[in-house]
Amino acid sequence: MVHLLLKQFLKFEIEIKRRIMYKKAKDLGFTHPAVVDCSQELDVLLNKYLKQAS
Repeated sequence: MVHLLLKQFLKFEIEIKRRIMYKKAKDLGFTHPAVVDCSQELDVLLNKYLKQAS
């Protein structure tokens, strides 16, 4: 049960972070440091999600 809730929470966090990253990229450009930081944070969330999937 906890495993399923964690996966759902991570999916929610991933979607929010992705939307934030897209907005920043649109406003600042893809290579702006804030966009790169956001992308790295998204990578961490995706890696956590993939660990839960296995």
